[in-house]
Amino acid sequence: MTDSITRTKLSNGLQILLKEIHTAPIISHWVWYRVGSKDEQTGRTGISHWVEHMQFKGTPQYPASVLDKAISRDGGMWNAFTYLDWTTYFETMPADKIDLALRLEADRMYNSLYDPKEVASERTVVISEREGSENEPLFLLSEAVQHAAFRVHPYHHEVIGDLADLKSISRDDLYNHYRTYYQPNNALIAVAGDFDTRRMLKLLRELYGDFPAGPHLPRLSRAEPIPSGEHQLTVEGPGETSYLEVAYRSVAGSHPDFYPLSVLDSLLAGPSNLNMFGGGGISNKTSRLYRALVEKELAVAVNGGLTTTLDPFLYSIMITVHPSRKPAQALAALDGEIKRIQDELASPEEIARAIKQARAIFAYGSENITNQAFWLGYAEMFATYDWFTSYLDKLAEVTPKDVQRVAQAYLRPQERVFGTYLPTGSGGSQ
Repeated sequence: MTDSITRTKLSNGLQILLKEIHTAPIISHWVWYRVGSKDEQTGRTGISHWVEHMQFKGTPQYPASVLDKAISRDGGMWNAFTYLDWTTYFETMPADKIDLALRLEADRMYNSLYDPKEVASERTVVISEREGSENEPLFLLSEAVQHAAFRVHPYHHEVIGDLADLKSISRDDLYNHYRTYYQPNNALIAVAGDFDTRRMLKLLRELYGDFPAGPHLPRLSRAEPIPSGEHQLTVEGPGETSYLEVAYRSVAGSHPDFYPLSVLDSLLAGPSNLNMFGGGGISNKTSRLYRALVEKELAVAVNGGLTTTLDPFLYSIMITVHPSRKPAQALAALDGEIKRIQDELASPEEIARAIKQARAIFAYGSENITNQAFWLGYAEMFATYDWFTSYLDKLAEVTPKDVQRVAQAYLRPQERVFGTYLPTGSGGSQ
């Protein structure tokens, strides 16, 4: 995959990546901030996500009451996301209407209001979001597994934050977090679509060039020690279905082993969609775990989860246990398949199919203008844009021996966390 982009850094440290695409009169514009739940400490968990919400509450120039209507009236869409390593905001608009999005984002980098009444209102929203998640078995299980997997590293907590912190975070806490991290030297602008690069650069310089750089912000990074043994946990809660989540230590997205791990994921459980914004889906019915668990009626569903992060995160396998089976039976089948891939080389044909499927889901999540603008910035959050352009070539180089090696190195039972969700309602496997 080859892509021509323009890369610029303003004197205040703001990074700009531009990619002209003239297939349709559309422009997608993303602003990325290098701040996420990784940058939060106990007592302030969930603050990055809450700040994201507050950024839609308006500025003196762009009151919240007019923004949605203005974007919709011009035929655009906008949204935002917060994750472990970053927060991002985007607008996809008709090309001749993009000025509104550019000016809006520049304005709210510095001028968001954080009205106390809006903070109080949004507290109710984020608490409701947290409490709603607590009714979902998969959230409860995944949170418990994540807590157990990271005792030291700040990936310990969920992006939504802990309920105790959501109740105690103040307006000043939110505003100070915003003013600390929403600085040009902590931001990246990615624009893709139907524009002229010179004109776009000129406009972005006019909008952002006079903003002063903020102080250097060293990111919180506490390496997670190697576990001394397998960690098992059980979560009980509402519902009638049992689940298993088995989480292994993974690597940072920039690590060379990420490519064979991607192929291993595709071979075992079907390929993970690395585009968190969306785009396409691939059936996992040819994967080893589907055949070993779902076809043999040990599980109703099985899925893998591999994601690109700045620091090493987790490779998780989620199993929905068949109602007539026990979680231990599904776990035994999973362990058998992992041992088989560690002990025996997969055939070149099976690896080729796994690579083809991983390439396909990556391509599906990269094709439209919004997705291309997403990747333009997202790859820079954990590596560089070269990671994106070389990804398919790197996958093609993966061999059966590479897959076996990473299976042996990373799918080690003594370094994993596995959690079982046991339903308290009728009909669950106990």
